[in-house]
Amino acid sequence: MDISARTDYAVRAMLLLAQASQDDTGPVSVERLAAAQDLPRKFLEAVVGDLRSAGLVESRRGAGGGYVLARPAGDIAVGDVFRAVSGPLAEVRGLRPQDTSYSGVAEGLPALWVAVRSGLREVLDRTSIEDVRLGRLPQHVRRLVESPDAWDNR
Repeated sequence: MDISARTDYAVRAMLLLAQASQDDTGPVSVERLAAAQDLPRKFLEAVVGDLRSAGLVESRRGAGGGYVLARPAGDIAVGDVFRAVSGPLAEVRGLRPQDTSYSGVAEGLPALWVAVRSGLREVLDRTSIEDVRLGRLPQHVRRLVESPDAWDNR
């Protein structure tokens, strides 16, 4: 799985907005978001636009304007952010896993692709932005992180 810069920046921006919400500092401008995580402002503007279109953030106009979370960080799954900026969690040649079809020895592949998507959902849809912000990953995710070879390249 490739986690794009777009997705990485979106999650980081959401974490910053969650912190601002917690600190009650009001809307955060794209400039502040970019500076806080050393992100390219123009690219981040497009990313935040996708988050707004998906209903994850709201914009506030005016001198103190910027962006705020559209709902509490605990109610926003990391998977929601992925989908907002990158589309479905898993696709095979542009198809949803369940829509793939193979013959012969590859006949079992759709089930494998569905299982891969299910694994991604298990982690990304059951972990909230608030969980990440607080460093409080769900137990099933912590178990994966703590497995002996989790941090090893293959």
